[in-house]
Amino acid sequence: MNFIRTDIQDVVIVEPQVNGDQRGYFVETFRADKLEDFLGYKINFCQDNESKSSRGVLRGLHYQLAPYAQTKLVRVISGSVLDVAVDIRKGSPTFGKHIAVELTSENKKQLLVPRGFAHGFVVLENNTIFAYKVDNYYSPANDRGIAFNDESLGIDWKLLVDELNLSEKDKVQPKLSEADEIFEYGVDYYND
Repeated sequence: MNFIRTDIQDVVIVEPQVNGDQRGYFVETFRADKLEDFLGYKINFCQDNESKSSRGVLRGLHYQLAPYAQTKLVRVISGSVLDVAVDIRKGSPTFGKHIAVELTSENKKQLLVPRGFAHGFVVLENNTIFAYKVDNYYSPANDRGIAFNDESLGIDWKLLVDELNLSEKDKVQPKLSEADEIFEYGVDYYND
C-alpha cells in the first residue's frame, strides 16, 4: 500500500497494490497496521457503509459533531466519483480549503477523511457503488452539513448544477461561515 499526503496533510490518498492476471485481480483494501504506522495514531473502524447512486447524485458535505465525529476511509467498488474533503477546523491554516480526488473502480484509490473535515462526493457515472469505513457510529442528532455550492469553498464538482441530484436536506445546508458548530484546530478528536 502506498500512502500519499495531500496539500492538506491530514487528508491521505491510499493506493492499494493491485495484483492481477488473466483471471482477474486481488487487492488488499485495508490494513490497520500499515495505515496506523503511517498516520502515527490508531483508528478503530467500527462500521462499514455502502451506497449505490446514479450519475449526478451529490451527497454532502456532511460531518458529525464531537463526540460522534468520524474518520472515513472511502472508496469506489464500481463506477466513479469526485470525492471531496473540506477542512472545517476553526484556526487551521487550511480552514475552508478542500481536497478533491477522483476515485474509480479502475484506479482503486481511497481517501482518508479525518475527523474535523466535512465530506461529500458527486457520482460521475451510473450504477456507482461507493463504500466506506467509519470509526464512530452514525448519530442523527449530531449530523451536520455544509452547502455543496458555498462559493467560499471554490469546489468544482465537474458537473453542471442542473445535472446534480441532491437530497432535500443537502439542498438547504448552511454556508461554512453560517455553520454554528464546527471543530477547533488542535483539539485531539481521537481521545474525546
